Amino acid sequence: MSDQRISLDEFIEPARPAQRHSHQAQVRWGSRIVTIGGGAPVRVQSMTNTDTVDAIGTAIQVQELAIAGSEMVRITVNTPEAAEAVPHIREQLDRMGIDVPLIGDFHYNGHRLLTDFPACAEALSKYRINPGNVGKGDKRDRQFAQMVEAAAKFDKPVRIGVNWGSLDQELLAQLMDENAKLPEPHEPQQIMYRAIIMSAVESARRAEEIGLRPDQIILSCKMSGVQDLVSVYRALARRCDYPLHLGLTEAGMGTKGTVASTAALALLLQDGIGDTIRVSLTPQPGEARTQEVVVALEILQSLGLRSFNPSVTACPGCGRTTSTTFQELAKQIDDYLRAQMPVWKGKYPGVETMKVAVMGCIVNGPGESKHADIGISLPGTGEAPAAPVFIDGEKALTLRGDGIVQEFHRIVEDYVEKRFGAASAA
Repeated sequence: MSDQRISLDEFIEPARPAQRHSHQAQVRWGSRIVTIGGGAPVRVQSMTNTDTVDAIGTAIQVQELAIAGSEMVRITVNTPEAAEAVPHIREQLDRMGIDVPLIGDFHYNGHRLLTDFPACAEALSKYRINPGNVGKGDKRDRQFAQMVEAAAKFDKPVRIGVNWGSLDQELLAQLMDENAKLPEPHEPQQIMYRAIIMSAVESARRAEEIGLRPDQIILSCKMSGVQDLVSVYRALARRCDYPLHLGLTEAGMGTKGTVASTAALALLLQDGIGDTIRVSLTPQPGEARTQEVVVALEILQSLGLRSFNPSVTACPGCGRTTSTTFQELAKQIDDYLRAQMPVWKGKYPGVETMKVAVMGCIVNGPGESKHADIGISLPGTGEAPAAPVFIDGEKALTLRGDGIVQEFHRIVEDYVEKRFGAASAA
């Protein structure tokens, strides 16, 4: 065997998301300003599924989504009654102390609603316009212009959101006809991609001609297939400097929707593509609407783009672990950290970056615990009934008995206060 050594430094570099530079847009409400693009953190948004006419019910769900971590919340504005309710929703949120910006989602009749209900146009922080649903024929340009003029009048940013389920059929038909006449026509899928991107970019340029500034425009081109979404956004990012909103539309429910959204968004975010994200999950029966926010936060935190909650490293368990005890403890600690965050966030700046390890046996337990800020290694099957605790890489003490969970909670609380409380005092 040759003793020639390979220098790992020659070909291994730390993986980091690429940087993409775009215009910077701002979404405002009162003193709250959410900056989008231009090097700002990737923002999380969500959407209510309440009837907007129910102002109280909608405000309550917006509150839940905002507390869960959504930095902007979109609501449906589809009828005169819904448009009338928007200012009342805003007022209710202000009374609740929830300053999250509201986005109005308009289709088909947005031009009339924004014109006929100026209080609605004023109360919203941002509008979402779908170029495929603003009208047909000669009406399209006129109705699109009315919506953009409302945004310019009230100084609101606009997301021009193309969706492949509601693509401008006239544009698609035109491109398909042109393609059919070529000596070597392209695949229909490529023409659809082109139509989606053209619809978004040309609508943005038209909006600028009407009166919007480049820093008031955000684009999206949502697809429901992972590879379709990645292909379209990579092409879109090469063709414009507008901030981009990412989302796999109609992602589905449960693990399917979560995995598909994560796969698509992670690929694009790693490429440096995307300035805001939404995970469009269909809630399972009894599941909170906030689940889509939780998944979005986890995607960003897993990629190292942002930190929202202390991260918990936990082994999956195996034949070496006392499964029930280990699983219960891991869940209790994770739930405890999440429950404490609303309190900790204000008192202890930086606590969201803390890393906690909850391991199940001697194989990887001590090692993983040493790599965390604070970690516990539980006794596996047949091991001595002792749980060593590691703090900042060093073994600090060993817990025994039935009160391990409560003792570990106290140790974590003390650690947070000493480490992050000092930073706050400084």
